[in-house]
Amino acid sequence: MEPTIDGFDRHRVPVADGVTLTAAVGGSGPPVVLLHGFPQTHLMWRHVAADLAADHTVVCPDLRGYGDSDKPVEDGPGTYSKRTMAGDIVALAKSLGHDRFALAGHDRGALVAFRAGLDHPDVITHLACLDVLPTLDMWEALHGTAAAVGFHLYLMAQPAGLPEKMIAACADEFFGHFLDVWAHDPEAVPAEIRAAYLRACRDAVPSIVADYRASAGIDVDHDRADRAAGNRLAMPVTVLQQDWGTALGFEAATLWGAWAADLRHATVSCGHFMAEEAPADIAKALRDLLVR
Repeated sequence: MEPTIDGFDRHRVPVADGVTLTAAVGGSGPPVVLLHGFPQTHLMWRHVAADLAADHTVVCPDLRGYGDSDKPVEDGPGTYSKRTMAGDIVALAKSLGHDRFALAGHDRGALVAFRAGLDHPDVITHLACLDVLPTLDMWEALHGTAAAVGFHLYLMAQPAGLPEKMIAACADEFFGHFLDVWAHDPEAVPAEIRAAYLRACRDAVPSIVADYRASAGIDVDHDRADRAAGNRLAMPVTVLQQDWGTALGFEAATLWGAWAADLRHATVSCGHFMAEEAPADIAKALRDLLVR
């Protein structure tokens, strides 16, 4: 049996033509949507979601192309653009009865959340992004041998065909590599959860690659257009990160500050999988955000 978030119900919600998302929904109160990262599913939020559900309605979807959500064939750069994926999340929340909601994302989910905040400022009330830079800033920060940490970004940026074949040939080893090297506490991702992540990724190689490919193309174009127009996030924003800047030579708070006027930035002492390695700290940071 696949693991679940205790006390949460499973919903299948159409969000676009031919695309349905699967989401775990629990609790009651003001709505909060939590978006997972790579190489994970909505299960990464299991501890934080249970905490927040005490006084919030918590929605944890699998993103388009991941987990149990639909995986449309990439038929152009927009299929897995963060603009498209952000639209999915707004449509999901609306279908569940939430015209406005707080949004938090980790890793890939944080990029979707960032785009949702820019594209839907009247819908997103509060925004939290965990352990990423905005796409445009990320590419500008990667340089020299230190950028080897992001080798997967360059691999999956290649034209369709080769990266999918390479990754599918050793899918468990490829996705498992990130679960191993990015976690400071290996026990934070127990065996049954790790197995669920690997199964989900193994079944979604083309769509995961398409998501990353979009981040090397159309997503950069969208960020660049917003930067040129001076568009910024209008809602309160919390950013939690490891200290990637020391290794890669950037100041994360400064980069994020260019996008958000009302920003709280903090460095968290744990591995990349923050919601699993330090769930109490993440839940507290989200609660602090929600009262701003």
